[in-house]
Amino acid sequence: MPVNRNALIRYKTIDKCLQNHYRKWTLDDLIDACSDALYEYEGIDKGVSKRTVQADIQMMRSDKLGYNAPIIVVDRKYYAYEDKEYSITNIPLTDQDLGMLSEAVEFLKQFQGFSHFSELDGMVQKLEDHIYSQKMHSRPVIDMEKNANLKGLGFLDSLYKAIIRKNALEITYQSFKARVPGVFDFHPYLLKEFRNRWFLIGIKRYDGDLLNLALDRIIDLKVSERPYIENERFQLDTYYKNAIGVSVSPSLRPEKVLLHFSHRHAPYVITKPFHHSQEVVESDLYGVTISLDVQHNFELEKEILAFGDGVKVLAPNRLKRIIKDRLVGAVDLYQTDLNDKGLKPMVKKLVHKGYALVTQVYSNREVKKMKALVDQYFAQVEINPYSQRKLLKAIPELIPVIFNKNLKKIIRSINPKVFLTKSIYFDKSPQANWYVTWHQDIPINVKEKITTEGFYGWTQKDGVISVCPPEDISQKIFSIRIHLDETNENNGALKVISGSHKKVLKDEEIQLITENSSPVICDVGPGGIQVMKPLILHASSKSKQQKRRRVIHLEFCDMDLPQPLVWAEKEPVDLQD
Repeated sequence: MPVNRNALIRYKTIDKCLQNHYRKWTLDDLIDACSDALYEYEGIDKGVSKRTVQADIQMMRSDKLGYNAPIIVVDRKYYAYEDKEYSITNIPLTDQDLGMLSEAVEFLKQFQGFSHFSELDGMVQKLEDHIYSQKMHSRPVIDMEKNANLKGLGFLDSLYKAIIRKNALEITYQSFKARVPGVFDFHPYLLKEFRNRWFLIGIKRYDGDLLNLALDRIIDLKVSERPYIENERFQLDTYYKNAIGVSVSPSLRPEKVLLHFSHRHAPYVITKPFHHSQEVVESDLYGVTISLDVQHNFELEKEILAFGDGVKVLAPNRLKRIIKDRLVGAVDLYQTDLNDKGLKPMVKKLVHKGYALVTQVYSNREVKKMKALVDQYFAQVEINPYSQRKLLKAIPELIPVIFNKNLKKIIRSINPKVFLTKSIYFDKSPQANWYVTWHQDIPINVKEKITTEGFYGWTQKDGVISVCPPEDISQKIFSIRIHLDETNENNGALKVISGSHKKVLKDEEIQLITENSSPVICDVGPGGIQVMKPLILHASSKSKQQKRRRVIHLEFCDMDLPQPLVWAEKEPVDLQD
């Protein structure tokens, strides 16, 4: 049945509103949107009636136009599509539509072969293939690259019209780094696609730099009341000539980039160049070297990294260093991948020998983060960083970094019911060459010095009250030492006597055991941990190297102390991933 232009505008407006799932749409909201659209497109300033929009919704729900739109009412108030992916623009083509498209394709094919219309070639082939498959009910023979699930594609039509009509926009935008969305006025100049992702190019103010906004990060937009700022400063046809992608720095000069590709990967680069400046400068037994004259940006790094071990950066040195660091970081993610089967031997070793080592629990990035948080804290307070008790209360930002997936797996495998009883930071500075003799760690920290049956050895130092518990409680405790630096025999690593954790030893027993046993040197690299039972005999030697040895010491237990004793520190541990 024939449909007038105004009705089509209302149908498209309602469809566009219901595709926006970031807000809820009442009937009044849809009426306002339709009224605004008719004023914008047709200059009709008379508002749309409630009855008209209700009739439009019924028409869209029906089969009269072939829409069959699944429009539902939520909470008796809000209109929405029951199928989140539905749009009236996705309905199948009718025979009449196919006939008209066939005529359009035949007309466009007349322009193929002319240089001015070379960009139409792919479009004509795509249309012709789509019409053929619809008519013959067969599978398409051309599959163009597309990403139908990419967010923000629904804004393309509005942005295109805003550029053509020179309208300023009020955009609600949230970048990947922003915690909350921001709202600002924007003056659009260009829509640009790169690797099947769309960007809006423009400025925020008259003297501002050219910015690119990713459409998938636009939450909402509307025409702004501010006057449009014409583009009088940027030559958009040449603005991107020295860059790959959309990230351009106007003040950054292009530099010569040399990349060596293996023979296996070279054909892919030669037949599909990175950039129009690409040249083959050398070919040898191992591969091909190409040169590019481009700015160093994020997209260049991504293109290089996509070839993995098939490419090596030869120049410049800064780009070479960055690509190397990113590849090392990628490998590091796999090296810190713990599996549950590998943890079972660790738990058995802890039970029978009193200690266990687990390497690469933390990635290099996580280790750097922990160091940065600790250094930032000690730069603000006047405390000797050699020993900081109640570390996680002082620096709570450390908690999500320390309790990563790997550490949670390890704690769960040992005892999923534990709570945290102690957190200490040790910093073995190059100037301090201290060491400890053979001993057992048996004290626990409590809030008050109250005599309690079964507990002994009360000490109080620097405001910390310690007490030795009965052996049944000691066996419930285990500690985890997180190493932020390389720790080895030359740097004062701990030495332990395997199996010495079964009971509290007297001084003469400690001397006898240590003189007749071969200690184990616990070498631990950055990001590795050392798990220990509290009674295991251990010591450390004087350092032969003047290097720091920073350690985060955590203690855990699953047993509450008897009254009237109370743990000095007691925090639950969230072991859910």
